[in-house]
Amino acid sequence: MKFGILKERKNPPDRRVVFSPDALARLKQQYHNASVKVESSDIRVFSDLQYKSLGIEVTNDISDCDVLFGVKEVPIADLIPNKTYFFFSHTIKKQPHNKKLLQAILDKNIDLYDHETIVDNHNRRLIGFGKYAGLVGTYNAIRAFGIKFELFKLPKAETLSGKEALIAQLKRIVLPPLKFVITGTGKVGNGAKEILDAIKIKEVSVENYLTKNYAQPVYTQIDVLEYNKRKDGKVLDFVDFFKNPQEYVSDFERFTKVSDIYITGHFYDNAAPKILTQEMLNAKDCKIKVVADISCDVNGPIACTLRSSTIAEPLYGYLPSENKEVDVFHPAAIVVMAVDNLPCELPKDASEGFGEMFMEHVIPAFFNGDKDGILQRAKITEKGKLTPKFSYLQDYVDEK
Repeated sequence: MKFGILKERKNPPDRRVVFSPDALARLKQQYHNASVKVESSDIRVFSDLQYKSLGIEVTNDISDCDVLFGVKEVPIADLIPNKTYFFFSHTIKKQPHNKKLLQAILDKNIDLYDHETIVDNHNRRLIGFGKYAGLVGTYNAIRAFGIKFELFKLPKAETLSGKEALIAQLKRIVLPPLKFVITGTGKVGNGAKEILDAIKIKEVSVENYLTKNYAQPVYTQIDVLEYNKRKDGKVLDFVDFFKNPQEYVSDFERFTKVSDIYITGHFYDNAAPKILTQEMLNAKDCKIKVVADISCDVNGPIACTLRSSTIAEPLYGYLPSENKEVDVFHPAAIVVMAVDNLPCELPKDASEGFGEMFMEHVIPAFFNGDKDGILQRAKITEKGKLTPKFSYLQDYVDEK
């Protein structure tokens, strides 16, 4: 089995990689019948030399490899026919901008696995950069508050070496007694929690968060049944919410009345109710000053996310009375941070964590006959056709 690590070719450049040098050295040690090549790159967070120093071949030609690993979409012109690819294809929701990519993958007889489709037998994602989005998004939320109210200045996350450096910067500042609310208890939400815990912000129960005042910063982390309620008033379980999201309405307004900073880490389904509406943000008793929309669904559940922002220009202002973008320093503006590629700001940590997940969940499947069905569940295309699980994409790829 020959594994190849792709150079990232998408613009803007992405410095992340699926496997760090240490991870590849471990792979070779654990699986003696595996060989590994790394495509030379001048943008990757790990240099060619770092791979070479661990005895890993670095080359400009990886066309003899069987399985190719990348992070972002591979440009159509660079796809090698009859290979197996792993990357974020951004096609499984029928994203219009990548329809031609999926058509080309089928035309070139490529077997495609998407990092998003690597799940366990309960359909829980095993691979992702969500934790790192949560880490950076929370840092950016606090940075945004400092900028808006001219209280402190934090450097951009991308200029720092990693998670520990973010935490060190945050520990230098003194925060007023702010209230933070996090929606979501998955990888993103727990990444946000990790930062707040590291800087000793106190976690409190929902009831205390909503009813008590504190002399120090506090946060609460909430799940879907704490920010949604059934229209008929029944109190049911998670299963009911995921089966019948149309029967629910947002119950998030009670948090807008007491929260200063809102960090989103939820998964959102189009059938689910909007979480944070323009009406909530425009209410006289709304206290929210910063929304860090890490989930970043434009025209989705968070009304102030009018567009995604960029690492270069991460913040914009939102004027609730007119539902429009304004300057961050407009006196009535809520600050929005909606960067859609946050893990790129922590490329080393994110790459190391990603490789750990791959080593644990994916690589063994190549050598144990895929006994847990990891590869079978994740495969989108095979021999020029969509696999049965992803046959719902047929009308998408048939469109001219």
